[in-house]
Amino acid sequence: MFNFAWRRLSVAACANARRRAHHVTLGLLPLSFIPSITHADDVIADTTLPTVTVSAAASGGGGAAQPAVDPNLPGSVETVTRAQFENWNVANTEDVLKYMPNLAVRKRFIGDLNSIIAVRGTSNTQSARGLVYADGLLLSNLLGNNYSFPPRWSMVFPDEIQQVDVIYGPFSALYPGNSFGATVLISTRMPKKFEADADVKAFTQHFSLFGVNQNFNGSEASASIGDRIGKFSYLLGVNHLENTSQPLQFATLAKSGTPAKAGDTPVTGAYFYNNQTNAPTAVLGVNGEGIEHTVQDQFKLKMQYDFTPTLQAGFTLGYWHQTYSSATSTFLRDANGNPVYSGKVDIGGYEYTIPAAALAPSLGQSENWLYGVSLKTRNETGWNGEAIASYYDISNSVARTANSGAPGNDDGTVIFGDGTGWKTLDLRTTYTPAARQAGLANHWLSFGYHYDDYFLDNESYNTLNWRDGPAPTFANAFRGKTQTQAVYAQDAWHFLPRWKFVYGVRYEDWQAYDGSQASSATTIALAGVNQHHFSPKASLSFDVTDDLTLRASVGRAYRFPTVSELFQGQINGSSIVNNNPHLKPEDDLSKELTAEWAHWNGLFRFSLFQDDVKNTIFSQTDTTVIPSVTNFQNIGKVRSRGVETSYQGQDVFVRGLDLLASVAWTQSKIIENAQNPASVGKYFYRIPLWRATVATTYHIDERSAMTLAARYSGRQYNTLTNTDTNPDVFGGTSSYLVADAKFTFRPTKLSEIGVGVDNLFDERYFVYHPYPGRTFYLEAKLRM
Repeated sequence: MFNFAWRRLSVAACANARRRAHHVTLGLLPLSFIPSITHADDVIADTTLPTVTVSAAASGGGGAAQPAVDPNLPGSVETVTRAQFENWNVANTEDVLKYMPNLAVRKRFIGDLNSIIAVRGTSNTQSARGLVYADGLLLSNLLGNNYSFPPRWSMVFPDEIQQVDVIYGPFSALYPGNSFGATVLISTRMPKKFEADADVKAFTQHFSLFGVNQNFNGSEASASIGDRIGKFSYLLGVNHLENTSQPLQFATLAKSGTPAKAGDTPVTGAYFYNNQTNAPTAVLGVNGEGIEHTVQDQFKLKMQYDFTPTLQAGFTLGYWHQTYSSATSTFLRDANGNPVYSGKVDIGGYEYTIPAAALAPSLGQSENWLYGVSLKTRNETGWNGEAIASYYDISNSVARTANSGAPGNDDGTVIFGDGTGWKTLDLRTTYTPAARQAGLANHWLSFGYHYDDYFLDNESYNTLNWRDGPAPTFANAFRGKTQTQAVYAQDAWHFLPRWKFVYGVRYEDWQAYDGSQASSATTIALAGVNQHHFSPKASLSFDVTDDLTLRASVGRAYRFPTVSELFQGQINGSSIVNNNPHLKPEDDLSKELTAEWAHWNGLFRFSLFQDDVKNTIFSQTDTTVIPSVTNFQNIGKVRSRGVETSYQGQDVFVRGLDLLASVAWTQSKIIENAQNPASVGKYFYRIPLWRATVATTYHIDERSAMTLAARYSGRQYNTLTNTDTNPDVFGGTSSYLVADAKFTFRPTKLSEIGVGVDNLFDERYFVYHPYPGRTFYLEAKLRM
């Protein structure tokens, strides 16, 4: 009897025999995944089959082995390998996820710091509903739960990635409750011999909207060097990115009905449009986030030492530094052609009052360090153990914003975030039985302990020179910490030849403490809080045939509040605003039915899923009190249900054609919301009804390949009450269909040239902010 893991390996073996040996077959991908921290490099055999390891090195991978398949994962997994995404337009790490089923990345421009993944019933502002690991090191920024707290993708640069796996849902006890959106596992390569790589990219887009009509350009360069010397291996990489974004935000005012008065400054240059609620709106210029220029530098060192063939130690040092400046501009001109930034103005005979800060620029910098150490055993059978510890340190963080965009007005605010970061520790042991004897039950066991500590310190000051001057006057501050300790156990029990039952439980003890808010006159300590919960998981799978597997999974997960949700805000006089230290954790019950079918040189997946989330944490207005209060609150219940279909295959229809395709339908609705009754029965925030992706790569010959791809996202809402009836404008959240293309040519075995384009038809689409216009890429690589 062949189990499903062996079927995936068989598909790969057959395809590799037909095709280039260095390409990993796409047909095995959707459920092959990097083993969890404990299962790394383990290979699990079936009843009558010997242990099998796939060692297909991706092109340019330095001979790195393909991670082994873990057949005991209790949920759906989708995978992308280096052999695939090297034929896509990839500038930042998160780009490798762009064609995953029922998943979208909120990336507003190349180098955007706010790239959040949205998957199933999790929107692109719920950053704490997902986990991102790189080689077992946690990159998820669980200090908050919105676009300002994305995973630290910058600690991995694309050229070091070997494989990325997305686990859907909270069905494994091995991962924290934040996993009930998705868990992203990034596996990076280590060299087996000397290697040196260099990669240079240039990109440009033309963008036109309102008063902006110009090109925005950027470049990226990376290099790495590595070797294996006896038992020691290392990989050292650097990356430099510089880019200028399209306008991200515009200064707007509702169209006025008040006639202009004497003394109002007559101006021209304003643009008018109907906003997301179809209200007539005046556009005054590019504001706030404006046109962002970013410069990012990255350094990464990884080292491994094999004490014995089964005992390995690892060390990771990551450094990332960013500076940015957001330029603003006004469209308004007075009678003499001078720019106008604020005050009472006359636009078309009507009076408008422009706030001083409406067109204020900003700039800032951030310095980040990642330290990681690991020690693990790698026995094929029997007991294994692993210890992994990490520390993410934001050693320097400064954000400066002017109070006015007018020339000569230099006062502003400075926000310091130094001393913010997180620490983690994971201890795990696993047991893998030897090859089974027919008819005897077997158990794959996992036990573990997890610890994390997140700490946030935010201080704001007033300054007379917002660009680079001292900040002597304290304005306000908030700080706080959260800590989680967890223990878990999981068993994959093969109790009959074709049946498998994976079950487990996770116990999490969480506390928030040391929270406070302060102004120049007052400091208020905020009460700490403690919660603890058990999260049971279970999955039953049945191999109907050698090619078809059915699986039913259910799991409970608790997503605890973040520091920012609990404590962030400010003191205005003696009143605390914009915080809620009494939030309940999100309580999710997830269910999934899945069929997986190995056929037509690939693998089909069909999944039905439902997430019932009680106490969803979201920023909303409590309309049941007077005056109304806007802050993070618990929404009684949100239900998300849907259907996913996906296919990945190689040599599809014709020799040399690789295909990834998916279609997903998700209905996410608010079932209970006592604080905002008008939202009950409405669609939840930014969850599209439909998502679809397709990516085809045709390998013309050994040296060249052509990729054509498309991404579709359907109707979604930018408000909980679904009042945004005009979504395809600035301020709305669009439906979109965008096409991408890339041609890759390898003149020699050591060189590569790529020419690509994203958003081929220059679709103008929005996630409140405009997404990029048509973007062209030119890339050159050299390997040794």
